[in-house]
Amino acid sequence: MFEIFNNKKILITGGAGFIGSNLAHCLVKHGAKVTIVDSMIPDYGGNLQNLVEIRDKITINFSDVRDRYSMEYLIGGQDYLFNLAGQVSHIDSMIDPFADLEINAKSQLSILEACRLFNPAIRIVFASTRQIYGRPQYLPVNESHPLDPPDVNGINKLAGERYHTLYSKVYGLHCAVLRLTNVYGPRQLVRHNRQGFIGWFVRQVVRGEKIRIFGTGNQRRDLVYVDDVVEALLLAGMSDDANGKIYNLGGSEPISLKELVELMIKINASGEFELVPFPEERKKIDIGDFYSSFDKIKNELGWSPTISLKEGLNRTFEYYQKVGQYYWE
Repeated sequence: MFEIFNNKKILITGGAGFIGSNLAHCLVKHGAKVTIVDSMIPDYGGNLQNLVEIRDKITINFSDVRDRYSMEYLIGGQDYLFNLAGQVSHIDSMIDPFADLEINAKSQLSILEACRLFNPAIRIVFASTRQIYGRPQYLPVNESHPLDPPDVNGINKLAGERYHTLYSKVYGLHCAVLRLTNVYGPRQLVRHNRQGFIGWFVRQVVRGEKIRIFGTGNQRRDLVYVDDVVEALLLAGMSDDANGKIYNLGGSEPISLKELVELMIKINASGEFELVPFPEERKKIDIGDFYSSFDKIKNELGWSPTISLKEGLNRTFEYYQKVGQYYWE
């Protein structure tokens, strides 16, 4: 299905990170000419271990999406841009809102201007987040749900996606936006817990550490395995029907955090957890239950998640049990 990417020039921002590196592996398999852009800021998830198996088949540029002139140079001649670079920590966005603004909003405008001026034929897919919805008014959340970001990160990611849809409408750039929910799998950042709970839970289970679940543990979430996300990115990039559109990616098995941890412990055959009160800084931006409807992308692009939660967790644990030493610190 993805033979269309054979011999195509692909630029992936944030390509040494979790989703970007998995995407790169898939594109290399399909014969694409992949260029990775990553700033390698330690807390943001870039890890060269993610690319070790394909290092001789890709080009890596250690640059920052905030460097306007670098991005203008790199975008020229590319067929596709998978725009995945971003500051994704909700907590960090509240601690350092200006860095979040620079990366998730201002730099997105610079990237789109570079595309408009130097490569208007490029096809762009932008990774947004379900965080822009805020606390859900109904479940599952679809694309018509009101937008009420609960933190600085959500506001800036919303600005970033609006820039993409605007440039599609006004300038004719091919832009598609995917709102990601809780993505998990191999090559995920697990050094700290500021980029989501799943990677941190995986780390704690594998290392035999006690997991601390905030609140009652009854908060429900949907999880999407990274290979399913990669497929959605490729479909959005190759499909003319996706131009100017926004799609939710959601999992098919909403689960409470307590049930998730119990499943992880069962798969790993060891581990323990405890329920603890919410830290005040997290309680202020917690959104409670959240799971998405993926009906729109299923109906328009034919995407739906195919990897079950149990299978995805099995693959994830196998990965970190083999090479976890490259990810703990």
